[in-house]
Amino acid sequence: MDPMVQKLRDTGVIPVIALEEETQALPLAQALLEGGIPAAEVTFRTAAAPGAIRRMAKAHPEMLVCAGTVLTVDQAKEAVDCGAQAVISPGTNPQVVEWCLQENVPVYPGVATPTEVEAALALGLTTLKLFPAQVVGGVSMLKALYGPYRQVKFMPTGGISPANLGEYLTQPNVVACGGSWLCPKDLLAAGNWQKIADLAKACADLVRVLRGL
Repeated sequence: MDPMVQKLRDTGVIPVIALEEETQALPLAQALLEGGIPAAEVTFRTAAAPGAIRRMAKAHPEMLVCAGTVLTVDQAKEAVDCGAQAVISPGTNPQVVEWCLQENVPVYPGVATPTEVEAALALGLTTLKLFPAQVVGGVSMLKALYGPYRQVKFMPTGGISPANLGEYLTQPNVVACGGSWLCPKDLLAAGNWQKIADLAKACADLVRVLRGL
């Protein structure tokens, strides 16, 4: 298995994060690490993303810091320049994918249909983001895709919570799940890092049980 994909699988859940202030990056990273989740998908939904990625990557090289919601090549370049180890997108932009492959940057674009899966396969990719997971069929969709596309692994994101995490992580074609419940906006705004650490620990414990680690 590809080393980056193995890291994703070992973590099990990748927190999907939208930070309003880049100064939130370090206490958040510390909380996630304390809870046993050494990964973060910092989304380009806010202007704080590049600075937050830079701070996390510099302070915690042991952490898998990914850039999320990357829609353009310029964003991909900025993310990598800031230290992002992987690029994740809600859809598949061939230009972004081709740039990442050219630069040897792991890239996991989003798909929602078999046609989009085949388009991604044609670009040379076999690990993809299923988004928005619950809306497009969730576990039922993953089971349906497994038959014809057994070589493809997915990172379902969207609508996943502790209540249905087990259904997803036990699918043979799921590497990891993206989850926003670990870093909700209210806890980030309040700076409640201990609560985030507690959520991360509960999640990490659940992943270990589900995967027999």
